[in-house]
Amino acid sequence: MSEFIKREPERPKFPKRAVITAGMPYGNKSLHFGHIGGVFIPADFYARFLRDRIGKENVIFVSGTDCYGSPIEENYRVKCENGEFSGTIEDFVRNNHENQKSTLENYKISCNLFGASGLDRAKEIHQQVTDELLMTLYKNGHLEKRTTSQFYDAKAGKFLNGRQVVGKCPVLNCQSEKGYADECDLGHQYMPENLIDPKSTLTGETPEMRQVDNWYFKLVDFYALLNEYAEKIKPLPTTRKLVYNTIKEFLEQPVIYIKKELYDGYLEIAEALPEHDIRDVDNQKKTSFAITFDDLHKCDKACEILTSSGFRYRTGKTLVPFRLTGNVKWGVKAPEFEGENDLTIWVWPESLWAPVSFTRTYLESIGKDESEWKNWWCSDECGIYQFIGSDNIYFYGIAQQALFMGLQGENCHLSENGDMQLSTLVPVNHILFMNKKASSSSNIKPPMAADLLDHYTADQLRSHFLSLGLAMRSVSFMPKVYDADANPAEADPVVKEGNLLTNVFNRMVRSCFYTSQKYFDGILPDGEIDEEILKTTRDAVLKYERHMHKFEFHQVMYVLDSFIRNANKFWSKNITPAEKNDDNELRAYTLRNMFYMVKVANILLHPLAPEGTEMVRDYLGIGDEMWSWDKIFDDIYSYESINENHKLRFLEPRVDFFAKHPSQLAANEN
Repeated sequence: MSEFIKREPERPKFPKRAVITAGMPYGNKSLHFGHIGGVFIPADFYARFLRDRIGKENVIFVSGTDCYGSPIEENYRVKCENGEFSGTIEDFVRNNHENQKSTLENYKISCNLFGASGLDRAKEIHQQVTDELLMTLYKNGHLEKRTTSQFYDAKAGKFLNGRQVVGKCPVLNCQSEKGYADECDLGHQYMPENLIDPKSTLTGETPEMRQVDNWYFKLVDFYALLNEYAEKIKPLPTTRKLVYNTIKEFLEQPVIYIKKELYDGYLEIAEALPEHDIRDVDNQKKTSFAITFDDLHKCDKACEILTSSGFRYRTGKTLVPFRLTGNVKWGVKAPEFEGENDLTIWVWPESLWAPVSFTRTYLESIGKDESEWKNWWCSDECGIYQFIGSDNIYFYGIAQQALFMGLQGENCHLSENGDMQLSTLVPVNHILFMNKKASSSSNIKPPMAADLLDHYTADQLRSHFLSLGLAMRSVSFMPKVYDADANPAEADPVVKEGNLLTNVFNRMVRSCFYTSQKYFDGILPDGEIDEEILKTTRDAVLKYERHMHKFEFHQVMYVLDSFIRNANKFWSKNITPAEKNDDNELRAYTLRNMFYMVKVANILLHPLAPEGTEMVRDYLGIGDEMWSWDKIFDDIYSYESINENHKLRFLEPRVDFFAKHPSQLAANEN
């Protein structure tokens, strides 16, 4: 091997072990295209890459169905009332879980465990983790019981859960389509009494407010630590700006926004409000002025006064006590503290430690000791990578990090070895559908992930979604088969991205095999690899690795495209004169270098298209050692499974390593 290729460049560092998580879909629905394209495919792509890069035994990829909470309870109630479902709520969740699991398998999503927080052994372990975590937080002094108001439908004669109240989010400039009891569908939290124009989904009546007791996590106490955490992650190449900026937004002072036309009324009650500062009164560009407080309790008191005085106002993003419990029947049972024994855990908190539960469930299933999970979640040698939607940064970037730090004791610090490790968050922006926002609760319904496979292969969809650049911006998903206005002469964008596999690389691999079989009896030509080929290959691998390290998957796809197309150009440049002059020496030179590039490209494509690349590996006759990056720059004859004068497996005529969807083949034939 060339001395040039042996020189070790500066390369990104990867952890010795890694846990990858993907955002958990609710147990009341099938997976739509956003679940798959926005979270699961990127998470799987990275998990498969790390298995090759640091060893598959050093990677755990977990996710699962989020079984509990008011959205599921409410959806189950409605479907039963409409005659769309019969059975228990557990039956309802299990049906959806199995459907989700099947879809993920069809998309080649390689979770070590896709569990369900409310089913089977995962349910038992999730309850155990919940008990341990809350009891530790309580012992450490990080929980408080608070009496708050909850919506009550007098006509229905019952307290309403979070999804049985719909209004408008009170957070300034929020673009949410729906505000629920104490959070909107974009994740903003607020006090229930601040919800604008609330209505009961049971009766359509305006509900009353009644007092209830619940347990809250003292999130406000972690203000300084969360600031320290934000500044620590800010310069890291693995931190997306969106993560830092969103976290900092919630670390602003408590603020209330009031329309300027109410300014005179504000002046009449200003002295009755807690001490505050005022800004933006003279700013002509803003329609509201702001009053800020140095303490959340002062802000809450001001909200009470403004409400009782008939003011309409909006609150800003800030830290508030993080509610842990509620009275939704379908939920994880909360431990009993101070006589409160009939509470369940609110769905968002328990979903934050569900990945820990799933990790423990998986490790138990492969026979590991009960304490083994700490070698993953509590070791500074293990990276925790959580793939989430951008709307959920508050929960994973603030609430989860503070909850985990709260397990340390009364006096907390940024995590060290032995503590619960803080996560690297990998958020993605929204995927639009035909340039519009689609959701199951809006007029524009998203296509279901399973239905897309009626028109495209999993490889084509994986390629397309990874190419969209969702790390940078919101992008529209515009599959031609769903676009009534599509130009028949234009290529389908999903098929176009998949052509790198189905056309370019597929043809490249077949040409190499067929030429080898025709002229060399399938013997792999041995010899030195061209210095220029070594250089371009090395550059491509290192670019790929750097982009992977920063989760820039659209750039990874660009590197793959460039490398494979350049390899095809090398083939065309050399095989044409070799054929014209019947030059066997040139053929051998071309094949030797081409098979080297095929081998490297196949390793780089492995996280994207696992089945086709495994097939290429099998025909090359290399064992699973091929996937190890320890020998990624070496030629094929350096592998232990390759002998002198290695004969490749015979490739039959018209074999496709990466096939198109049958519907596309039928369309071409027509």
